[in-house]
Amino acid sequence: MGENDTQRPNRAGTAETVLHDERLGVPLWYWFAGVGVAVILSVEVHLGSPGVPAWLPYLVLVPFAVWIVARLGRTRVRVVERDGERYLLAGKATLPASVVSRAAAVPASAKSAALGRQLDPAAFVLNRSWVKTLVLVVLDDADDPTPYWLVSSRRPDDVVAALVRGN
Repeated sequence: MGENDTQRPNRAGTAETVLHDERLGVPLWYWFAGVGVAVILSVEVHLGSPGVPAWLPYLVLVPFAVWIVARLGRTRVRVVERDGERYLLAGKATLPASVVSRAAAVPASAKSAALGRQLDPAAFVLNRSWVKTLVLVVLDDADDPTPYWLVSSRRPDDVVAALVRGN
């Protein structure tokens, strides 16, 4: 195990070794923008609807904006090992390393092309626009029509190393 590996039980109660774990949190300015828009909309409702209590739009819209931004930043990218098998967990999707043909980091300069004109419509994509780099995971599974995964990651080289080491 490496120095960043940790052993912890998963939801099923079995032990798993976490080889890579990152949360794709939103930048700080998203929080300011989200709350700012909610406050501006609340002021508009307050001024435009005199029958509505003054505090009601603030009570509804500001917490809603905070909830939306918090949900945007909850996505996790993990590589875990369970019972000798490695898995890439991207959001709610799970990919066993046994079906991975190869993996590579996609730099920020190539992200636009990878998500644009070169994108296969059958690919699995977990893109967060505020994360500049991606991981490309090419699959070798005859039963799966998905040719590859593109997953946002701030540390794509770490994901690749954790996923393919030992394969």
